[in-house]
Amino acid sequence: MYPKTMQGKTKFVEGKVDWKGNTARKDKHGGMGVSSLVLGTFAFEHMATFGLAVNLVTYYTGVMHFSIADAATQLTNLLGTSYIITIGVAFLADTYIGRFKAVLVAASVEFLGLGLLALQAHYPKLKPPLCSIYEKNSHCVQVGGTKAALLFVGLYSAAVGFGGIKAALPSHGADQFDDKDPKEEGQRSSFFNWLLLARCLGGAISLTVFVWIQDNKGWDWGFFASTMAMFCGLVIFATGLPWYRIHVINGSSALSAIVQVYVAATRNRNLILPDDFSDLYEINKDMEAVNQPEVLPHTNAFRFLDKAAILTPSTQNSERPNPWKLCRVTQVENAKIILNIVPIFCCTTIMTLCLAQLQTFSIQQGITMDTRIKKFDIPPASISVLPVLFLIIGVPLYDRIFVPFARKLTGIPTGITYLQRVGVGLILSSLSMAAAAIMEVKRKRVARDYNMLDSIPLLQPPLPISVFWLSFQYFIFGVADMFTYVGLLEFFYSQAPKDLKSLSSCFFWSSMALGYFLSTITVKIVNGVTKNITSSGGWLAGNNINRGHLNLFYWLLSFLSLINFCIYLWVSSRYKYRKVIPESANESSRVHELQIVQE
Repeated sequence: MYPKTMQGKTKFVEGKVDWKGNTARKDKHGGMGVSSLVLGTFAFEHMATFGLAVNLVTYYTGVMHFSIADAATQLTNLLGTSYIITIGVAFLADTYIGRFKAVLVAASVEFLGLGLLALQAHYPKLKPPLCSIYEKNSHCVQVGGTKAALLFVGLYSAAVGFGGIKAALPSHGADQFDDKDPKEEGQRSSFFNWLLLARCLGGAISLTVFVWIQDNKGWDWGFFASTMAMFCGLVIFATGLPWYRIHVINGSSALSAIVQVYVAATRNRNLILPDDFSDLYEINKDMEAVNQPEVLPHTNAFRFLDKAAILTPSTQNSERPNPWKLCRVTQVENAKIILNIVPIFCCTTIMTLCLAQLQTFSIQQGITMDTRIKKFDIPPASISVLPVLFLIIGVPLYDRIFVPFARKLTGIPTGITYLQRVGVGLILSSLSMAAAAIMEVKRKRVARDYNMLDSIPLLQPPLPISVFWLSFQYFIFGVADMFTYVGLLEFFYSQAPKDLKSLSSCFFWSSMALGYFLSTITVKIVNGVTKNITSSGGWLAGNNINRGHLNLFYWLLSFLSLINFCIYLWVSSRYKYRKVIPESANESSRVHELQIVQE
């Protein structure tokens, strides 16, 4: 179907085409240069949305009249929905429309959603009348009716685009590198590191410039700036079309192939597994090498799934066996890989639960504190730019200094294994919540010493304590993010079957989605359990954070994160990295690298 990898002096990339449908050429398509357009798109997308993720809670409370707890849950629900959408978009990208088209459509939808929010914020008739939920005896009513519909249409349209870009853009960027070329495989690892750097660069501008615009020039100008940033990202991405390597889709669902394994294994549950596992069904690789370049060896994990590949008299003589009755060994192994990833996936949700508090309650802490540096007033949401700035410096140092040094010591191409990176991030997230609890105790002590426990935020002068005390919890979590973010993205991409690369990225985003939804549930449960044992009606209840018990909530999250880390150590120690059977002797070094990582 495609030309050979070598044709004269021209090198082609199997399974990748250009925008015209011709086989992609190494000298013309893909590589680090073209992937920079993907990085630019990712940076502008985060420039458009990163500040909203931490400052939108003030829009909910100050403009749309939500209570603090409702604003926090509305934001986490929005973020959770955006991440869970990645699953649907990734499925479409891998199976039907392709990753390039998925990104293009998602970016367009996000652009329109942000534009709608800018329109509502600009015209007074489209938003609730001016009032404050902090005023005593206030009759301020939460936004409803058409205005609420306009708000949520805009927000969730942006969320659809946000999720769609997260689902397909990293995988599309990784598609620009050839997995069978050891040099490009190393470049792909660097690409994921630079992806985090692009996220941080865009986020830094969003958390400083855009947040300042939102707080000082108005939310209409803030949403307009986000809209323009998204437009720039859309243009940059579309510009690269002539040079992209585009993954070939065959219209068949890789998810269906996974489901077929479970159906076939259930149907064959009464059959006996052969003593020699080479008797299980597999295609003739020489006959179908073009369509199926990857063959996975049999493993002993989850042996009940092997029954899906047992040959029976009715299927043995069939040229095209029913895939719902008989599956290839490689197909079974792909199902095992997905099942093996699930425990790792579950262990990463708690980290996002912690992140959600830094995007909600920590912002409310900052509102009560002194945000001035001499004569310059810093928006509370901008304090989270400190760990982002650290990452801007730390990521290049990690990629160019730590990884080569660690590679010499360990022999692992990525310096340390993906799961080791994730483990470092998980334990640091627990320390971050502990630091947050300590800082909240200090903040409340200042409020008590100055008789300001009853001071209602926004209506009273700030507490005489600098908002930069919050930088400790943000800094620790920023370091955790550097390890976990790239580690998970590359882990899921490298371990997933080749036809599920976009969906593999969604394991990371979906774990974040569950973390945000878990945050909503946790806040409600904590308030429900503690409403009768506190004068404020719950640890997190009411609009006066000075009367709450946020420090106890942070300690609870730190303890849960520590337990989660212990579980992760047990789960990750049992995980076996995937192996690929080499097609030729030329690939032996590449397989050896995969085996080193497993060790």
